[in-house]
Amino acid sequence: MINKAKHQEMIKKVVHNIEKVIIGKQEAIYLSLVSLLSNGHMLLEDVPGVGKTMLVRSLATTIGGLYKRIQFTPDLLPSDVTGVSVYNQKTMEFEYHPGPIMANVILADEINRTSPKTQAALLEAMEEAMVTVDGKTYTLPNPFFIMATQNPIEYEGTFPLPEAQLDRFLLKIKLGYPSMEEEVQILDRLQNHHPIQDIQQVIDLNQLMQLQQLAKEVFVEDSLKRYVVEIVNATRNDNYIYLGASPRGTIALLRAARSLALLRGRDFVVPDDIKYLVIPVLEHRIILKSDARLHGLTIEQILHAILKKIKVPTTVSK
Repeated sequence: MINKAKHQEMIKKVVHNIEKVIIGKQEAIYLSLVSLLSNGHMLLEDVPGVGKTMLVRSLATTIGGLYKRIQFTPDLLPSDVTGVSVYNQKTMEFEYHPGPIMANVILADEINRTSPKTQAALLEAMEEAMVTVDGKTYTLPNPFFIMATQNPIEYEGTFPLPEAQLDRFLLKIKLGYPSMEEEVQILDRLQNHHPIQDIQQVIDLNQLMQLQQLAKEVFVEDSLKRYVVEIVNATRNDNYIYLGASPRGTIALLRAARSLALLRGRDFVVPDDIKYLVIPVLEHRIILKSDARLHGLTIEQILHAILKKIKVPTTVSK
C-alpha cells in the first residue's frame, strides 16, 4: 500500500504530464482521472478540433497503457470491435484474433456514427469487462477505460446512443473552446512539433490500480450517502423530468465522489465533491418532458434547482 504523500505526488505528476499537451482544461483532465480511478468510462461531446483525441492519447501515454483507437463509421461491424475467430488449418481449431477492444485505453471516436448493433458490442465490454465471440468469453485487460466522443452538431447519418448505452458512461463532459490566451499558447507549443511526441510515461499500470483501490477505500459518511440518494431520487420526482436517473446513477455519483476526494488530497468525501459531480454524472441519464423545453429549461438548470432544494449535510466527520 502506498502512503498518502506518495499517491498525491503520483497524481500531480499525471496531471502535470497531461497539461503539457492539453492547455487550460484542468477540469476536463480531473474529470477524466475521476472516471479512470472509478473504473468507469467517459463520454466527450464537443465540436471537432478542441482536443478530444489528444486528451485520450496523452492519458494513455501517461499511465503506460496500451492505446487503441476505433473510428466508428456506418459500415463498422461488431466483429471489427470485439475481434473474430478464424479457423487454423494446421491446428484444425478456431483461434481468436483480438479486436481493438483488447487494450487498456480505448478511444471510441464518433461513437454515434455507427449502427446500434455495433454500439451494442460495447455494452458487455463496458459493464462486464469482457467480450463474447462465437460463444467464448474473453476477459479484457485491467485496467480498462473507454473514452467515447461524439459531435453534437452534425446529426445527419448518425445513430443517437440508446439510454442503456448512455447509462453505462460514468461521466459526460464537454471540453469547450480555449480562451484567446490559451489558443496563443497552443500556437507556440505547436510551432515546431506536437507536444504529444514529448510526453513520457510517469506511472505504470500497477500504480494506477493502487490508486483505483485507494479510491474505493475513501470514507463516505452515512449522511452523505443519503444526500446522494436524495439528489438522484429528486430527479425521478421532478415535474419537468420524464425519466430520472437510475440506481446505476446513484452508484456512479458515489464512486465518482470518492475518486474526486482522492484527487483533491483527502481520504474522505465532503458535500462539495458530490455537488461538483452532479452535472457530469447525472445530466446524460435524464430525459426532459416537453414542458421543460417549452419553458426553455435545460437539464443542467433543473439539476441546479434540485441541489438548491435539498439540505446539505452539515456534520461530516471521519
